[in-house]
Amino acid sequence: SGQYYQIPYPPEAPSSLSYPQAQLRFQQLLEAAVQRRLVADVPLGSFLSGGIDSSVVATLAARHKPDLHTFSIGFRDEKFFDETDYARLVAKKINTHHVVFSLTRQDLYAHLHDALNYLDEPFADSSALAVYMLSRETRKHATVALSGDGADELLGGYNKHAAFYRTLHGGWKEKTVAALAPLWNRLPQSRNGFLGNRARQLARFANGANLPLPDRYWTWASFANETEVLRLLSSEVRLKIDRAQYASRKNDLLRPLSSGQDMNHVLLTDLNLVLPNDMLTKVDWMSMANSLEVRVPFLDVELVNFVCGLPADYKINPHLRKRILQDAYREVLPPELYNRPKKGFEVPLLRWFRTEMKSTIVDDLLGKKRVEAQGLFHYPEIEKLKRQLFSSNPGDVHARIWALVVFQHWWKTYLE
Repeated sequence: SGQYYQIPYPPEAPSSLSYPQAQLRFQQLLEAAVQRRLVADVPLGSFLSGGIDSSVVATLAARHKPDLHTFSIGFRDEKFFDETDYARLVAKKINTHHVVFSLTRQDLYAHLHDALNYLDEPFADSSALAVYMLSRETRKHATVALSGDGADELLGGYNKHAAFYRTLHGGWKEKTVAALAPLWNRLPQSRNGFLGNRARQLARFANGANLPLPDRYWTWASFANETEVLRLLSSEVRLKIDRAQYASRKNDLLRPLSSGQDMNHVLLTDLNLVLPNDMLTKVDWMSMANSLEVRVPFLDVELVNFVCGLPADYKINPHLRKRILQDAYREVLPPELYNRPKKGFEVPLLRWFRTEMKSTIVDDLLGKKRVEAQGLFHYPEIEKLKRQLFSSNPGDVHARIWALVVFQHWWKTYLE
């Protein structure tokens, strides 16, 4: 079977629309995309996280479905990760039946094995757990849900996109931050609070900014570099790695970045790499695990074809990410959704790993006895990650620990 569709880039006919004209066309295409996905003979609702993307989808759906139900989850004991107040503002404005599932770390732990058991191959994105919980609760009320997935990759919504923009169009500020890499790397880093998170972001920016574009992309798209991964593996496993095959696959994925050095090439790489291998896989598996169908209007083929023909600065500029989306719906969304920090759909892993999950990690899945008997990993490196997890400078270690937890659970289930 051949590939039936390819994102049209470079576009056959780049858009000649002015920015106001492009906004209008964008609105028409997105509204049509939402309308098409409201056709259902079963109960249908919409995810509503409190971010711009799901808020726009829910707003458009509510125009055509007066009794719309919207759903969001929050973390009761982790305010830094809880966006439910923003979701409530939107639901109130568009007058939907809004349901909030307020979870604790204990709730996450109670459903950990159900979610992991549904992954029949290792999958390292921890937000799968949040999507599992959201889908599980939503399914009690609806059989189909609309979601805002795809907008970040299509329109440049992530912190890394702002970072790419700054390195491609940067001035003295960006050069200074990059030059201070040794300083940022020495500061305590953590995702759990504002200052630690800012230090983490500065270090990540500086370490990537000093690399050529394809390597910069690979660094910012990864939570561990090749050297760190190799150190983690046992010497026997290291010898078996086919490095030529790895390099060839990596070059294929990064090809758009070798043909052009602008933001549209970065976004195209995300659409080809991140969407099919992470975001859409995650939503598909975790919703299907709960017999819920999720539909994604932002990835409507007509809308994608249109957006890929737009100039990069319609999508991102020095002041605004997802620029065309934010400007097109500024009049209809609550003002509080603007000028607030970008938050991913994350699970509060760090504190959870240090409390409810501690014994599972330390004594079972990453315990010395199991790791050494398995022969895949170099235990001193695992030990180092565990020490970092419980230190005052955890950085991004929780992402690596999570990846190892998922892998170990999979190995234990299928291969041990």
